[in-house]
Amino acid sequence: GKNEYDLLIIGGGSGGLACAKEAAQFGKKVAVLDYVEPSPQGTKWGLGGTCVNVGCIPKKLMHQAALLGSALKDAQHYGWNIAQPVHHTWSVMAQAVQNYVKSLNWGHRVQLQDKKVKYFNMKGSFSDPHTIRGLTKAGKETVVTAENIVIATGGRPKYPTHIAGALEYGITSDDLFWLKESPGKTLTPFVFNVSLECAGFLTGIGLDTTVMMRSIPLRGFDQQMASLVTEHMESYGTKFLKRCFPTKVEKLESNRLQVTWKNTDLGTEETDSFDTVMWAVGRAPDTETLNLETVGVKTNSETGKIIVDASEATSVPHIYAVGDITEGRPELTPTAIAAGKLLAQRLFGQSLELMDYDNVPTTVFTPLEYGCVGLSEEVAVQCYGSDNIEVYHAYYKPLEFTVAERDATQCYMKMVCLREREQRILGLHFIGPNAGEVTQGFALGIKCGATYPQLMKTIGIHPTCAEEITKLHITKRSGLDATVTGC
Repeated sequence: GKNEYDLLIIGGGSGGLACAKEAAQFGKKVAVLDYVEPSPQGTKWGLGGTCVNVGCIPKKLMHQAALLGSALKDAQHYGWNIAQPVHHTWSVMAQAVQNYVKSLNWGHRVQLQDKKVKYFNMKGSFSDPHTIRGLTKAGKETVVTAENIVIATGGRPKYPTHIAGALEYGITSDDLFWLKESPGKTLTPFVFNVSLECAGFLTGIGLDTTVMMRSIPLRGFDQQMASLVTEHMESYGTKFLKRCFPTKVEKLESNRLQVTWKNTDLGTEETDSFDTVMWAVGRAPDTETLNLETVGVKTNSETGKIIVDASEATSVPHIYAVGDITEGRPELTPTAIAAGKLLAQRLFGQSLELMDYDNVPTTVFTPLEYGCVGLSEEVAVQCYGSDNIEVYHAYYKPLEFTVAERDATQCYMKMVCLREREQRILGLHFIGPNAGEVTQGFALGIKCGATYPQLMKTIGIHPTCAEEITKLHITKRSGLDATVTGC
């Protein structure tokens, strides 16, 4: 029989929606299946995937709430008369954020309708390589066939199920943004960027917040920068329990959660009670119900992610995968969107262009933001050897911090270059206000193969933080003090 759709997407997140909308532009018959399995705590949400509902969007808005709290403190130095004490109401912020997210859910549904993409609110699983069995929440079954199928189901936060009480009493980032009431005194064990970002804004809105980390912060990022980020968070008020790991969570009669942990440095066992425990132990690909083994889609047995080639093709012809579900790809919304669009263009628009995953910029929205693009210093040294790398760096003070008398000890930037005559820029790392906005602009230059001499010819915009990048001249190798003085 003839396949019903030219393209069927399983997963209505960033990558899946981008792929669907792009394919529809070519006049193809396209369908999207999307279904949100409630979290163990019962949290669920609408169309749009992790970024819209439980990721980048609510996180950045809550980060903004915390920045406004800092701005209120600064404002008094600038002559604003702010009545004390200043109080933050979680429920007002949460309601506003949740309302905005719901408007995005609705917007995605309207866009699909406008582009004539069929939307199924169903959980999909393969019954053969061209056929998907969809199940509604009520258990009603629909069978959909398609010429091409794209898996874009992303990932969900993992629970450390080996820890007693973790699943029963803990939450994850899937729940935090949808809480109606303040999480109160919060512990977030393990350190992925979402853990630091959430701990940062919780501290910023005045909550007692503790991060528990067993090893290094921000794995996969430049470790000098990661240390500066956590140092700033400590001075900002976030508590850190270093080289500690939790062993159990128990509920007390008061409804508070008593957490027991081991301190590996001291060899001791310690306890404290919290209102909320938010796990941030990484994410697992959402493949469980897809029935991939039946159709022969190969996955990495260790990570569970789908193995794809440079064209996002899986081991089965006509079945593709994009976004966080794929092995070896950055778990970032913009890469999923770009990969989804390019895939649709290759399938239906006679394009041959592949997604380029090199020099993808990103930002960690901690209280002092950290933006980067390209290689970390460690990876550059591994690839080229320390003798062939030149690192230009500077500690600087944002002008906004001066009148407000804010500490700028961790405001720092470095540029990793090849030492050869051309001095091509391999990586840029920036900690400071608006790091995302700063990094985005420089990312274009680095993508185009910018060199250190070209950067030196770039005129800065005065007085900005980004301008300091155009003035980088002290190398680590020189051993000179890298503190910027003067304006």
